[in-house]
Order: sequence, then structure tokens, then C-alpha cells
Amino acid sequence: MNNDEPQPPKPPGKRPARAKPAARGKPAARKRAARPEPPASGPMSLDALLAARTKGDEGPVHPVVLTTRIRLARNLARTTFPGRAGGELRAEVLRKCREAVARAAPMQSRAELEIAALSPIDRMALVERHLVSRELAGASAGAGAVISRDRTLSVMINEEDHLRIQALAPGFQLTETWKKADALDTEIEATLDYAFSPRLGYLTACPTNLGTGMRASAMMHLPALVIAGHMDKVVRAVNQFGLVVRGLFGEGSDASGSIFQISNQTSLGESEEEILKRLGNVLETVIESETNARKKLMQDSLAEMDDKIGRAYGILKNSHLIGTTEALNLLSLVRLGIALGKFPAGAGAFIDGCIIEIQPGSLQRSFGDGELEAGVRDALRAEFLRRIFAQFPAPRPWK
Repeated sequence: MNNDEPQPPKPPGKRPARAKPAARGKPAARKRAARPEPPASGPMSLDALLAARTKGDEGPVHPVVLTTRIRLARNLARTTFPGRAGGELRAEVLRKCREAVARAAPMQSRAELEIAALSPIDRMALVERHLVSRELAGASAGAGAVISRDRTLSVMINEEDHLRIQALAPGFQLTETWKKADALDTEIEATLDYAFSPRLGYLTACPTNLGTGMRASAMMHLPALVIAGHMDKVVRAVNQFGLVVRGLFGEGSDASGSIFQISNQTSLGESEEEILKRLGNVLETVIESETNARKKLMQDSLAEMDDKIGRAYGILKNSHLIGTTEALNLLSLVRLGIALGKFPAGAGAFIDGCIIEIQPGSLQRSFGDGELEAGVRDALRAEFLRRIFAQFPAPRPWK
């Protein structure tokens, strides 16, 4: 199928006006050797990209919202969608899009990755950091990604659409993240001719992405609502506003560690600003509900919370075998403990980093030699956490 809807007349390189579309719609842990700092500009290796320090690596962090993401789906005019394109066309689209992205000012220092050339572990590590989707990680020839040095901008090429432009930020930063995604989108469009319809907006492979092509989301830590048994009610309420609740890695994933992703479900019939306002209002309500649930736990279940958080700390500090799901759930309790005052406030970014590092791909990439069996990973994960929590402050008495 070709996305050959007639294009509106517009000056070359200028974004079509964003008018609202009319339609609705156990070895010892071995850390890799220290890597040199990447160059200030130009392509960089995947090793350098993942080793680079970013602002998000430091605190403070939001007590409820881990990250904010804006994703824009874009396709090239008069060009077959990736799912129906042959190998030669996919390769040409990859080359063309990669060159256009590399010209953009925010992407001057970047990693240019071809998915087929990456190992399964490298692909997994990128998914765990939300730099590429699971769908792109599973793609074959003709798929790639361009990722900025600070890992706040990522452009997936030949996933479901020709381009998936995304901006990521720590904490609750919907407006700021949208501005970054929009600026990069504008620069790319100065080089590429997007498929756009005056009636339907941006043309996409999936009809649910028509219109603005935007998915705005926040990754939220909601342990008190989970403990109180209120998440089903929250999910139903969120759905009534045209939003969807998913797990840690999006559609089809579970919510280990009480981490949920909340995003808009459709993008047709609304402007970007309207979508962001609707999502932002709902997220504020969810944050308030989680905050109130935490206060309720402190009032009614102080001894129980003391026990849960203390046990979590003890297991993380002393275990010798621990799986991903168990580790996430225990780290979630420690993160809740930070918000409740059981640990220093500045430890939040530290825990958020652990949530990534204990994932299978990141763990094997940092401490293993190739793919490891589950039992070996569990031993390495436990050793990593013991080392981390040997330096982590013990829970302090309630104030």
C-alpha cells in the first residue's frame, strides 16, 4: 500500500500547518573497562552512547513520574509503508532518513545504529532504556535508529512507520519534551517530504496514529495504589478520557515494580496542545491519587510499610539469586521508602538507575560475556545489588 494521499501545496521544507483534522477519530561480576568520553559531535559507538553521563543520571527525581516521552509517527510522501516495502526500498529509506536526521542540530553528536548489525543483547539493552521499541528491535534488514548523545532524542527508522521521532525526559515534563520533539521534527521536515493530508493529517501505517501522529506518555510509579488495590479503578477512569494504561515496556508488557505507562490512545481530531492538556490533567489527578494513597498508608499501615520496606532492603542487600521481576518489585518498595522519608531523598536517581541496570540485556551487556542462562543472570543481578546496597543507607526511623 502506498501512502499517496494528495499532498497539500506548501513551500519546500516547510511543515504543513498543524490545523485540527476534520475527521474524528555465577561468575564474579565483571564491569566493562571504562570507555573514553564520546566526541562533542559526529557519530559515536553504541558503547560510548550507553556510557555517556546525562542530566537524567543525577537527582532529584519526581516522586511519582519516572519519565515523560513524546513520540511522533511520520512517513515519506509517495513511499510504500515499511511493512509492505521490499528490501531495496527499505534500505533506501533508511539511508535517506538517516542522512536527514544527522543534519539536525540536536543530533550532531549521535549514534547511528543498524538493527541487523546489533547483537540480541544490544537490542535488548536499547529496549530497556526505551531508546527503541520492541518492534524495531525485532526487525531485520533495513531498520535503524539515530540516538542523540544525551539519549533524550531517538529516531527509529522503518519500524511501523518510516520515522518514529521521540523525545524523552526524566520526571514530569510534558510541555518541555513536546517542544524538543517538535523542534527535531521541524528540522527533519526541512529535508524530507512528509505524507500529509489536509483532511486526515499525517498519514501513518496504523489508522490510530492518523492526525497529529503523536503519542504522549508518562512512566508512573504507583505502588501505593497497587498496595491499596485501587489500580483497576484508576485504569477504568483513565480509559474514559481516551487514554490507555500499559506496563513498563508498553503494549503487552506487565507492570512489574508498580510501574505503569499512561498515554493517549488516538491522535485524530485533536491538536497536539489539546492532547497534552487532556493527558496532563489526567496525570495530575493520578499523581494526586497516588500521593493520597501514600498518606493513607502512613496513617493506617505504618508498621506494615516499615516491614515491607525493611524486608525489601534486606533482600536486596543480601540475596544471592534474584530474578528481574522480584528485583523490580523490591526496588519499587525502596523507591516508595525514599518518597516516604525512610531513605535520603537524593537516592531516587540511584534507584531509577538500578531499575535499568538489573534488566536482562543491560545486565549481560555490562557484566557478562555474551548471552547467559537465567540462573547465571540471577546470580550476577544479586551480586550487583549486594554491591550497590552495601553502600546504600539503611532505613531510618519514621519522623
